[in-house]
Amino acid sequence: DFGRSSELAFVVEPSDDIAVQEQPLILYCQVEGIQPISITWRKNGVMIVDSENAFMLANGSLYVSRFQRVRGDGSSDEGEYDCMAQNHYGLVVSRKAKIQAATMSDFHIHPQNAVVEEGGVARFQCQIHGLPEPVILWHKNSMPVNTDNERYTLLPKGVLQITGLRAEDSGIFHCVATNIANVKFSREARLTVSGSHSTVYKDPMILVGPENLTLTVHQTAVLECIATGNPRPIVSWSRLDGRPIGVEGIQVLGTGNLMISDLTVQHSGIYVCAANKPGTRVRRTAQGSLVVQAPAEFVQHPQSISRPVGTTAIFTCVAQGEPPPQITWLRNGQILETSDHIKLKNNNSTLSIYGINQADEAIYQCLAENSAGSTQASARLTVLWADGLPSPPQGVRAETVSATTIQVSWEKPLQNTKEIIGYVLHIRKAADPVEMEYQEAVSKSTFQQLVTDLEPSTSYSFYIKAYTSRGASKASEVTVVSTLGEVPAMPSLFIKVINSTTVQATWEPSIKLGQHEGFKLYYRKVHLSQYTGPVLLASNITAYNITHLDASVVYEVKLLAYNQHGDGNSTVRFVSLRETVERTVLNPPCDCMKDEQNNKTSTTGIIIGIHIGVTCIIFCILFLMFGYRGRLLMCKNVQEQLSTPQIPRSQRSATGLVLNGATRRDRDDRDLNGKQLDMNELERLFPASPSQEQQEKGITSSHSLSAPHDETQISTLPLDEFSIIEEQTDPLPKNPHGSSPAAPAPDHGPANEG
Repeated sequence: DFGRSSELAFVVEPSDDIAVQEQPLILYCQVEGIQPISITWRKNGVMIVDSENAFMLANGSLYVSRFQRVRGDGSSDEGEYDCMAQNHYGLVVSRKAKIQAATMSDFHIHPQNAVVEEGGVARFQCQIHGLPEPVILWHKNSMPVNTDNERYTLLPKGVLQITGLRAEDSGIFHCVATNIANVKFSREARLTVSGSHSTVYKDPMILVGPENLTLTVHQTAVLECIATGNPRPIVSWSRLDGRPIGVEGIQVLGTGNLMISDLTVQHSGIYVCAANKPGTRVRRTAQGSLVVQAPAEFVQHPQSISRPVGTTAIFTCVAQGEPPPQITWLRNGQILETSDHIKLKNNNSTLSIYGINQADEAIYQCLAENSAGSTQASARLTVLWADGLPSPPQGVRAETVSATTIQVSWEKPLQNTKEIIGYVLHIRKAADPVEMEYQEAVSKSTFQQLVTDLEPSTSYSFYIKAYTSRGASKASEVTVVSTLGEVPAMPSLFIKVINSTTVQATWEPSIKLGQHEGFKLYYRKVHLSQYTGPVLLASNITAYNITHLDASVVYEVKLLAYNQHGDGNSTVRFVSLRETVERTVLNPPCDCMKDEQNNKTSTTGIIIGIHIGVTCIIFCILFLMFGYRGRLLMCKNVQEQLSTPQIPRSQRSATGLVLNGATRRDRDDRDLNGKQLDMNELERLFPASPSQEQQEKGITSSHSLSAPHDETQISTLPLDEFSIIEEQTDPLPKNPHGSSPAAPAPDHGPANEG
């Protein structure tokens, strides 16, 4: 069935396999494409020569008569095999098939004797390595364990769990490991079930938690979790990242082991086993990671293409897998080497061939490989070449016009020029990769092109192709030329008047200036022809003060940037200091420190003046108030002197001190005896009512029950207003009302005593 397609491609490729010692092995390889097709085989990259032990069958498969892991000469039939198919269009290589010998080691973990109380949990484990993975079965008392018993759980990795132990579970256990290479038996272990079921409370405890696993998609993962406790704990599972475990392909083995069938990459994660005491939040946890790998597979295959000579061919190959696969490109079975016109991008996912020619015609293969497996895909590049195409354009020359312009000229091809429809000029910075090239189309009657918008001091490469309706000519010779250097751009300039003899020139650094070494500053009086300067300033300087100027004239200031290519255009500004001088005369500058001190002094004087004024007002009010009160008290004393006879000092009462006259009790006695002051006279002299006096002067008045017409004025006065009279202890006249002569006057106000 070969030859159904013009493309050379594999129908069947060799696959990974495990071979049995001294047994035959067949590796399959089937190809389609245009005949004749030749097939060869390689092992570890070395060609296999037909021999008695290994030879190719008529259908292209490889037959190994007696597979041997190690031969007498030290060689081995183990290794990586691939087949190669070739026809006159190219060569393709199949994926690598990993061939390993079936083996089985000795047990490195044997079951151990155990004594467990009734109702508890027993666990036995066997562990052995082999290819393929050995199948482990358990025997009890030389008979296979009854897997129908729900209390017995057999895990694929060689673990036997027995829950809810009973007396009949006691016995001798051993395991049997089997694969295509061998059958082996472990040592025996005795299980003893002791005592009766205990009712003593025991915290939950995880005997064995899940181990870390690395598996491939579509395999089965078993995460072990066995817990003890009284009461028997409840085992649950969750993912550490919070994502749901799901239900499809999920199964619980025994009392808490988690089995996930048909693994996918999404099953990767950290799994947490929790043992909970029923009805409480008491729990114990254990965790293990599951890594699921996926062999490389293509998301996008490369496609065969046909391209004219001189154009660009692009192949895209996108693969996925876990871990992410590495992509390698082959050209006719050989590793593709990159060059100026062959580039790999996007982590080798994109192959670009620039300016293709007949030598690039081949079969290109994309190999994607990771630790889980490899795959390949191929595509063919056909280079179109028509007879009668023009020869390459001749005499390509490039001349520098300016810092950003180059003129390219050429002559028409020597052969087959009648069908030319135009030319294409290919332009690229000499330091850039080929893929950065760009083109400009030119009419067939034009033999020169002005290339603009180039970068100063940069080398560019140019070549020309002539195009017809059937294709393009080969490329002309490449010419390389550099643009001229460019002087810096004009800087921005600002002038600030500092005083009557100084101005400051400032400017801003800018990338628009380009490469510059520094600045040159010139200035002059406008009526003069000669400049002062240049003042050379470094490229990092952005300001300069011009001093000792004449305030009566106008100045011209000029600034330019320069580099190794010369001076750039200058920026000019005019400035006059005359207005500054006039403002200075009309508005002489202030002595700010002096003004500030004067302001502080004036403020202090105002505050002191306010305080003095307020104090004077208060003293005036007090003077008027106390002067008025003193007049009142003086009049009362005059009244007492007119109406009351003088009492000798020896006869005055010595009961206490009297304020500004006799005690009230004495006055009451005298009033009752008819010795009263003419109140009309007092009212004529002091017309103010007692209530007004109380409000305005703070005087307290009281009315005696025995003398309703008598009013005594008691005032609160400073100490220097007190008149203190020492009285003797003489008996007073009897009170007509019978009161005690020594009774003190009641306190009717805030009278001061001393």
